[in-house]
Amino acid sequence: MFATKRFRILAAALAVILTSSGIAVAVTASASATAKPAHAATPAWKHHHHPKLSLNRFDLNGYVINADYSLGRNTGNTFQQTYGHSMVQGVPIKGPFVGTKFPPEDYVAIPIGHHQLYITWLDPSSFAIVDVFVMNFKTHTVYDYAPGSAHPESAGTIKVVHRGATPIP
Repeated sequence: MFATKRFRILAAALAVILTSSGIAVAVTASASATAKPAHAATPAWKHHHHPKLSLNRFDLNGYVINADYSLGRNTGNTFQQTYGHSMVQGVPIKGPFVGTKFPPEDYVAIPIGHHQLYITWLDPSSFAIVDVFVMNFKTHTVYDYAPGSAHPESAGTIKVVHRGATPIP
């Protein structure tokens, strides 16, 4: 009988300890949750919008874009790009390449972010890549990779001279 009483006291003490521990944990968790700003609980990378991956093409028909280069291979040149439904014509309008004639090329434009396009120019007969651009229409920047030299990259700014019927996504 004496052992049963000891067991009951031990069980009661254990229950009190567990209950008070649970209250302490709840109070601590509650206090720490309310003490932090709401944005601190979630990592910053989770706050950014991650666009859905897509390979939907964008039709630049009607767009006329001037690309003015200040860095890289095309420094000092401005090219006017006139887009149709599937073809583009690039014409140098300022800089050392003025007077150079380039053939029309096929193109594929893919939206890669808000107001950003990835544009690839292709030789219509071989589908070889002639030029690749990443254009940001919000910051008006262009990054260009034109194969054919040891340093084919260029960067600069863009200006939309004429907008097509479809807004840049």
